[in-house]
Amino acid sequence: MAERGRIYRRTQAGREAWESLDLQYPLIIGASCGWSKPGPMLMLFAAVCASTRTNCEWLGELEELGFLESAPAAEERDLGFTAQPAKAPALLEEDRTRLERDTGRASAELSRRGAYLAEDRLRNRATARKSAADTVVLIVEHDPDQLALADLRVTMAGYIVRVSNSARALLKTLRDHGAPDIVLLDVMLPDGDGFDILAQMRRNPTLALLPIVMLTAKDEPAEIGKGLALGADGYITKPYSKNILVETIRSVLK
Repeated sequence: MAERGRIYRRTQAGREAWESLDLQYPLIIGASCGWSKPGPMLMLFAAVCASTRTNCEWLGELEELGFLESAPAAEERDLGFTAQPAKAPALLEEDRTRLERDTGRASAELSRRGAYLAEDRLRNRATARKSAADTVVLIVEHDPDQLALADLRVTMAGYIVRVSNSARALLKTLRDHGAPDIVLLDVMLPDGDGFDILAQMRRNPTLALLPIVMLTAKDEPAEIGKGLALGADGYITKPYSKNILVETIRSVLK
């Protein structure tokens, strides 16, 4: 829903409240909001909609209460995943040397154990304060068997799992549910390139610091270096075990 240059989405709290049916309140805002379920938020909605304030004002109130979240509409449009192929940023000599060092280290780690963490990126990241049961892991994987297996493994570890099998599905998931706590991003998607998506997410203010781990069958140094330069927090090479997958998620989230 858009209002005065901003995009509004329901938060997890908003979705949970909306899905808790409470039929004692009349449904009065479906036409204006595009939502069709009555729920326990309707008492608030009724009071707000009955006032003379604009939509922007009452949407702002719902955002303050934690039922909605918003972002500038321009940021939303940036996430089309249709831009020109991603290019690694120009680096100073010192940064280029560091990237070469990290790429070599990543190649060795991926060959040895199938996973790598970008320690320089993770060093200053705050520790996640959520339990696994409250942590959302978004898995973006084009292969249905790999997706089902990753879903099972992450679910068994106690996390909330969302899945997308394409760039289009990823975009819809982000728009419908907002940002997860971590993304496991396949490099090869049927309608997009994982590196292009990574670059766009890093340019988006809302998603710039979102933990992103690349899933790939390619472990060539050039590919690894490109992902690290664009802001990947880690790599996992296919095929991977449950332990590798879960340990990487835990390490990235601290």
